[in-house]
Amino acid sequence: MNYFTQKLSSEQVSKLHSILIHQGFEFISKPHTTYSAQKPGLHVSVYEKGFKILVQGKGTRDFVSFVLEPEILGEVKLGYENIVMSEQFTPHFGIDESGKGDFFGPLVIAGVYTDHRLAKYLKDSGIMDSKSVSSSARIRKLAELIKASPGVFYDVVAIRPEKYNEIYPTFKNLNHMLAWGHSLIAEELLRKKPDCPRSLSDQFARTDLLVSAFKKKKLDIIIDQRTKAESDIAVAAASILARERFIDWMDAASKHLGFTLPLGCSSKVVDAGKKMVLLRGDEILKKFAKLHFKTSQQVLND
Repeated sequence: MNYFTQKLSSEQVSKLHSILIHQGFEFISKPHTTYSAQKPGLHVSVYEKGFKILVQGKGTRDFVSFVLEPEILGEVKLGYENIVMSEQFTPHFGIDESGKGDFFGPLVIAGVYTDHRLAKYLKDSGIMDSKSVSSSARIRKLAELIKASPGVFYDVVAIRPEKYNEIYPTFKNLNHMLAWGHSLIAEELLRKKPDCPRSLSDQFARTDLLVSAFKKKKLDIIIDQRTKAESDIAVAAASILARERFIDWMDAASKHLGFTLPLGCSSKVVDAGKKMVLLRGDEILKKFAKLHFKTSQQVLND
């Protein structure tokens, strides 16, 4: 799909509205927009926050070249190679998590802001989904690269096991906790980059669950979810930062205990949990593990 984004003045927003009416666009209702209009193969939205226009569809090039630039912008702002761009090169937050499927360790949620320049820089620098990186050393190296990138905005929240076990009963469901965690990240990133129009994360629950969590914090941002969102460079970068924080915690915890805490929920994890309880007692488990996992029963039953 083709995309184009650009900030407009209030006068340009008004003038564009008149042009869209004259050209027979159909106006539709869309959240967070001053107006949104469409024609076959073309969709134009002007968002309330910052008056940012988003043009998308196969007619993007012609609309920008023959309408937006000459009649509204009054100049050529971008070349065609920048107009025809994938969605990952438009400004947005990518949000991802680490540790949600691991019995031991925290739940870590991270977010990274990218625009066209940052996305291209991170992509050219070798940033990829953390699940494609097998080495902890490589994760840490990529994380440092992300954090040192010029103009980057990011945030990481790590919910350590003791806190996780304390608040989980109020959510009663991991997806509800994830939605809350995503809203924490988006809230902090919006403080750093208030004009960002959109957030993207992997599809882990119904969209209305995220919408509800964001609404409670009065966050004015478009919420997108999709399967395999880690193919997006901002989400991939967030996955790297989340994984770095997770493995750092696991390494520190293993050093403290004197033995390695395995990942996941395998039989090795059960054995490590039993060893922990044998050495330190039942109460120690809540400081290192997520107690609502069925693995807890396997550890404590004996």
